[in-house]
Amino acid sequence: MKKFKGLRMRLALACIGIASGTVFIASLFFILATDYHLTLYHKQLPGIDPRAAHLDYHFQQAMIQSTLLTAFGAMVLAVLVSLYVTKRITAPLIEMRQVAEQITKGCLKTRVSVQGEDELSDLGQALNHLTEELEKQESLRKNLTSDIAHELRTPLATLRSHLAAFQDGIWIPTPERLHSCYEEIERLTHLVKDLEQLTHVESPGFTLNRKEEDLAEIVRQGVRTIQAAYVQKGIDLEVKVDDAVRVNVDRKRVMQILMNLLSNSLKFTNSGGKVAVEVKEETTGGMLVVSDNGAGIPLSDLPKVFERFYRVDKSRSRDLGGSGIGLTIVKKLVEAHEGKLWIESREGEGTTVSDFSLFTRKSIKRKNYDAD
Repeated sequence: MKKFKGLRMRLALACIGIASGTVFIASLFFILATDYHLTLYHKQLPGIDPRAAHLDYHFQQAMIQSTLLTAFGAMVLAVLVSLYVTKRITAPLIEMRQVAEQITKGCLKTRVSVQGEDELSDLGQALNHLTEELEKQESLRKNLTSDIAHELRTPLATLRSHLAAFQDGIWIPTPERLHSCYEEIERLTHLVKDLEQLTHVESPGFTLNRKEEDLAEIVRQGVRTIQAAYVQKGIDLEVKVDDAVRVNVDRKRVMQILMNLLSNSLKFTNSGGKVAVEVKEETTGGMLVVSDNGAGIPLSDLPKVFERFYRVDKSRSRDLGGSGIGLTIVKKLVEAHEGKLWIESREGEGTTVSDFSLFTRKSIKRKNYDAD
């Protein structure tokens, strides 16, 4: 508070000094000009009547006194107005400082009261926006910690119970039971790997190795890689691509995006279903679309599917696999390409993740679903 009191005092003194200086200079010039013209008048009219001379003297004194009194009143008014104005100017700054102090103490619910549409109100709105973002990030941090603990708890508990049973001689370490332990370890490894990828993608130093690529060829390669899994599950994977759709992208990251979406389609589409991958060129760029006729997503869950560890399955079942952050990585990679990604789905009718537009003369569009 002392700093802002000092700022208020400095502003007040500056305003008082400017106003008082202006009044003083104006009064001084007025007095000097009046005296000069009266003296000049006496010189031009010698032998003036003494009574007129006394009148001139009293007139001169009246002008000087009235000018000084007016100047004094103006200075007093300048002091009062300056103190009032500086108080009004610094009051929002003092409030912002108090809010900032509350934020540093962890009170993220505090907000600045914003009035008017001037620069100070813009500053107050910016501070409120910053506080809202900090509150949101703090909530995400707490949720992330809770989600990670939840994700680790199940496989660790399974491993602990299995190993305890082996150690106590309750279970014989058969290949099937050892394989169960191995699957839990693989699940933990996959989770750690996904977290490492997400941390890397979200880091400030993350960059893309972008160059001109053929989007159709990337899609063909991705489809060839995952085709066997679709055949094994009995799902029809249809590919429609235009020739030579050139885009400026990081090939490895686009392949990662595509494989994640195709993997999701594979998980959430039943045997006998259909998944379509389409690439086409438009005037504004290219479009990649991945759609399926799987289980679909409830409308209430659509805004959340790109959040970390979010699953449409409220029981957080692991039957379908996945760490719950696959689509979070997809979203970050799309944003890194300066693109857009959104989702369309109807429960029981399939899902479409839409419009991934790249920041080049080309763009990518796509369709898909649920969190990994």
